[in-house]
Amino acid sequence: MSAVWVCLALAAFAIPHSLLASHTAKRRARRWLGQRRADGVYRLFYNVVAGLSLLPALALAAVLPSPTLWHWPTPLRFITIPVQAAASLALFISVWQVDLARFIGVRQIGRLLSGEAEPRDPPSLRTDGVYSWVRHPLYFFSLVVLWLMPVMTLNLLAFNLGATLYFWIGSIYEERKLVSEFGEGYRAYQARVPRLFPWPRHGR
Repeated sequence: MSAVWVCLALAAFAIPHSLLASHTAKRRARRWLGQRRADGVYRLFYNVVAGLSLLPALALAAVLPSPTLWHWPTPLRFITIPVQAAASLALFISVWQVDLARFIGVRQIGRLLSGEAEPRDPPSLRTDGVYSWVRHPLYFFSLVVLWLMPVMTLNLLAFNLGATLYFWIGSIYEERKLVSEFGEGYRAYQARVPRLFPWPRHGR
């Protein structure tokens, strides 16, 4: 039963997170707040809501009673823990590549408060660095960290399966928005680089 609560809490994160990421939500925010104010605050608002709504699912997965399904033996952890550390570093690099302050939303807030006419930078497409390995490195490296946890409980398994499904489906919808923003440039990127898992492609 505790695994069901974890899944419900994860759904309570995933649904508003997806809705707020849509162009429809952003257009409504611009109508309500005005384009300049909405472009200044929306990204930070989106990230705060995402972080707060994810906390219950993480907390339930950690604290609710749950049987242990498996654990990595100590010799194997000398491999899995460094891989998790490398994936965590790659996560940070993924965000750094697209401008950490802009990703969080603090740059836009700063520009809004300073009176700049355009708080939001025009969208840019990054295809170098970790983005040359996989089109959604934030999703991929998060999954590496989650699935290599040294102890796997039923609650954590439910969380991981839900997160994997959400990343898979969410990346599909995100791709549609990116194609609408970048057109043929993004289509060429899609043909060259895998979406979620960085396996080699013929002709790359």
